[in-house]
Amino acid sequence: MKQLKERYLSLDVFRGLTLFLMIIVNTPGSWSFIYKPLHHAPWNGFTLTDLVFPTFLFVVGNAMSFSLKKFEEIGNTAFLKKVFKRTFLIFLIGFLLYWFPFFKDGALKPISETRIFGVLQRIALCYCFAALILHYWKPKGALIFSVIALVGYHIILLLFGDLTMQGNAAIKADLWLIGSSHMYKGEGFPFDPEGVLSTLPAIVNVNAGYFAGVFLQQKGKTYEAIAKLTMVGGVLIFLALGWDLLLPINKKLWTSSYVLLTVGIDVMVLSILVFVIEILKKQSWTYFFEVFGKNPLFIYILSGVFATLLFTFSIGETSAYGWIAENVFMSWMGNLFGSLMFALVFTMILWLIAYYMDKKKIYIKV
Repeated sequence: MKQLKERYLSLDVFRGLTLFLMIIVNTPGSWSFIYKPLHHAPWNGFTLTDLVFPTFLFVVGNAMSFSLKKFEEIGNTAFLKKVFKRTFLIFLIGFLLYWFPFFKDGALKPISETRIFGVLQRIALCYCFAALILHYWKPKGALIFSVIALVGYHIILLLFGDLTMQGNAAIKADLWLIGSSHMYKGEGFPFDPEGVLSTLPAIVNVNAGYFAGVFLQQKGKTYEAIAKLTMVGGVLIFLALGWDLLLPINKKLWTSSYVLLTVGIDVMVLSILVFVIEILKKQSWTYFFEVFGKNPLFIYILSGVFATLLFTFSIGETSAYGWIAENVFMSWMGNLFGSLMFALVFTMILWLIAYYMDKKKIYIKV
């Protein structure tokens, strides 16, 4: 089989596009001034921003449709070693990003108050469980698991809490398992949108990406593949909207209806990219996103470190991050547009680093 970048350029572009959006929504000049599509839905509902994280999990599954074939040839012991090592490293890096810069007011920041779960941690756990399920239970078992996970999660949410932010089963599980001091507090109280229980349905996003990747390898860049992907995406979106009547689409709870909606949209977007890039050969625009797609994990980590450093150092009475956003961008561009332009320039700096790495053939993988 040909290399992924040679035959499935669309998957590299999809991964790079996702990372591009991920950095944009994570680094506005000011969280008080953000265009509505770049906001997460406050609770129930859906915005463009709510699509970004599950899409990243979907493209992790795409990559697994290639890598798991190699793992099958190395034996169970080597397979488990690779999966657990990668899981541990990604989870650890995510934890260290929350602990970074490690010191505050001259003293070591207490681990007892550091958030345990988060974006990279969820990626690590979903990758781990999806890899194990697909390796040992095969695709049929993964499909059965996905159905049970989505239905089971729905039942758990209904039986062990309500569907409010402070009364749901997910927050109760996190408070019991990890404690309030290790949870995200951006809502004004301990509530972790990447907590333990809501990781269960998120595994399905990775499984779905795997199935889509395998399907593309089997059908190739054909009109049949495009048509079937589009139909599957449409059916999933229809089912999600129907499920929404029973269990609202909700990113912070990662509800089952939210999983179906995001997978449906991802499948349709992937079909469009395959059509444009692989069939029509419209590839003059793709390199910008390819650059991001070749070092996604490293660039995402770098974006977190870069932003944290800007918040850590001060200019006058404000952080360097806030000072630059206000004085270089928002003071003359306006609050909303200036905040967006800060995010775009921040992202372009990272793109230049990724571009340099690509030209030097430097590809960092965990």
